[in-house]
Amino acid sequence: MKVAVLAGDGVGPEVIAEAVKVLAALRREGSAFEMEQASVGGAAYDAAGDPLPGPTLELARAADAILFGAVGGPRYDALPREKRPERAILRLRKELNLFANLRPASVFPELAGASTLKAEVVAGLDILIVRELTGDIYFGQPRGIRELNGGVREGFDTMRYTDEEIRRIAHAGFRAALKRNRKLCSVDKANVLETSQLWREVVSAVGKEYAAVELTHMYVDSAAMQLLKNPRQFDVIVTGNMFGDILSDEASMLTGSIGMLPSASLDEKGKGLYEPIHGSAPDIAGKNLANPLAAILSAAMMLRYSFDQDRVAARVEVAVKKALAQGYRTADIFQQGTRKVGTREMGDAVVAALS
Repeated sequence: MKVAVLAGDGVGPEVIAEAVKVLAALRREGSAFEMEQASVGGAAYDAAGDPLPGPTLELARAADAILFGAVGGPRYDALPREKRPERAILRLRKELNLFANLRPASVFPELAGASTLKAEVVAGLDILIVRELTGDIYFGQPRGIRELNGGVREGFDTMRYTDEEIRRIAHAGFRAALKRNRKLCSVDKANVLETSQLWREVVSAVGKEYAAVELTHMYVDSAAMQLLKNPRQFDVIVTGNMFGDILSDEASMLTGSIGMLPSASLDEKGKGLYEPIHGSAPDIAGKNLANPLAAILSAAMMLRYSFDQDRVAARVEVAVKKALAQGYRTADIFQQGTRKVGTREMGDAVVAALS
């Protein structure tokens, strides 16, 4: 099992180091991981003038899975768009056809009080957001900024989806729902957008192939409200790229910290890129403050989805729960009466809990 380790910028190398620490512990017990590192994002631009150099892309192509940290930072904001660190992750998604983004948002019992919502609203929360990742307004053409008559400038982007793009992400959503509570909510804006009208049409047609799954539809503005009002009504949400980007970040805060949430971006054969959903957080980089649990849980998702090792993945997830139950907390999830630790110490606690 070959894993490309692309740690990136900011806190990326720190949190990925702890995920690698957990994988190394599993390897000592007999799991056959081969891990190879390469630079990406701002670090790659500094070294090679490109946020996704050729050798890094080739390593990602050759690997069975990719463990990704985070990219970006203020010092790169003035670069031309094609040279910015964030282009690396967008290119990886497109080049490797990683069209299905899976973002679980679940609340550990020990952290129910850490959410900004009332504990009784989020206790027991377990949502999976399935986001289409390679289409929509982020990739649609034409796009640009142009000058109109009188010197007025206009920015424009194009929202596009083909029925086949919608169909394959719908299947991913329904398959995920079959493994959970068999409820799928498709989120769109069909009352305004033609693209969403097609989305709803195609998802409804695919739904006829999954009689065991209860399909509902919801407008994105309503879904955003319901995620705050009654989040436990949802099981699996399937939606487009832009709506999924917004809703998954909203859902992440229900859990108490964005530092707790992993993600997977999969192709049609199960190859995936696994990353914590938080950013590079340059303000705390190098200070041993970042929460590594999202990166460690991303590694668990890698074991489950790309390597079909459900039992080993569950061991990692249980180890995270044990570390939390023992009172270990990084600064973002610290509460009175618990033990505040740094990035490395939290990783050590998870490794210790594995045994």
